[in-house]
Amino acid sequence: MDISTQKTIAPPPVQPSTAEQKRAARGATRPGDRVFVGLSRGSGILVLVIMAAIAAFLTYRAVLAISKDEANFFTSFEWNPSGTPPEFGIAVLVFGTVVSSIIAMVIAVPIAVAIALFITHYAPRKLGGTIGYVIDLLAAVPSIVYGLWGALVLVPNLNGLYGWLDAYLGWTGVLEWNGGAPRSLFTVGILLAVMILPIITNVSREVFRQVPQIHEEAALALGATRWEVVRLTVLPFGRSGVISASMLGLGRALGETMAVAMVLSPSFDIPASLLDPGGGTFAQNIASKFNEATTMGRDALIASGLVLFVITLLVNGAARLIIARRKEYSGANA
Repeated sequence: MDISTQKTIAPPPVQPSTAEQKRAARGATRPGDRVFVGLSRGSGILVLVIMAAIAAFLTYRAVLAISKDEANFFTSFEWNPSGTPPEFGIAVLVFGTVVSSIIAMVIAVPIAVAIALFITHYAPRKLGGTIGYVIDLLAAVPSIVYGLWGALVLVPNLNGLYGWLDAYLGWTGVLEWNGGAPRSLFTVGILLAVMILPIITNVSREVFRQVPQIHEEAALALGATRWEVVRLTVLPFGRSGVISASMLGLGRALGETMAVAMVLSPSFDIPASLLDPGGGTFAQNIASKFNEATTMGRDALIASGLVLFVITLLVNGAARLIIARRKEYSGANA
């Protein structure tokens, strides 16, 4: 056999050891990488420890209060933890928190999605940038400022809207207005909608910007109008992102305190109409009664705070699950 025709066989590459492979996978091949990995891991563990400590504290104080409660904690309509015997329940607080948050979501989500679509797909670049900047400024406004605006501007100017709702929808009973001051759960829902609008708009805007350009171009090449492009490509792609943005907004609406306390006329009962004064939320009840509460009263408020803590965790967890189940969202940059 001719030697020139023989193929040169290259020596097999040297395989790194298992320990080297693990270090490379962890990104710990350099001192800076090892420091960064350690800090990142420590930060994650610290967050979990803080969350566990908060949950343990709330649970301990809640157990002390509930064990002395002579009423049903979940169904009672009374809040008198300083009485003899103490009686308190969260039925009114659950109703007020859930109803006001639902009203806020019904108002804010369609408007936020419409604004995000206008900024990303309809408005000229300069106009879209200006609107986005204004939305970002709304997110930076403190809650106390929203509360002052709600109490001094929103409440005095809602009589016309309340009268219109009573005239056309009062027959339902849910939107019947008896002429009282518009310090109701419906007003709280409007105020919360304004507060969560920037959160939902900003997240939805970023999601819509990540829609693959090739999808939109393909729809346009097939003769689709701009609205058909939005309906067939943008909205399906960004559905999970909009849902997660709505969940984030819902999380803020559930825990809002000062703005609600300044607008709502508190009374520990469930109003017959959403336009009647009364009702309450978890955060508003804690803020308004904590300073004057006795030791037992504070434990009762902490017990209600534990319920709000669990609800907020469930909402955020649901948002994360929705994102994880939508593969097309996780691969948006592909």
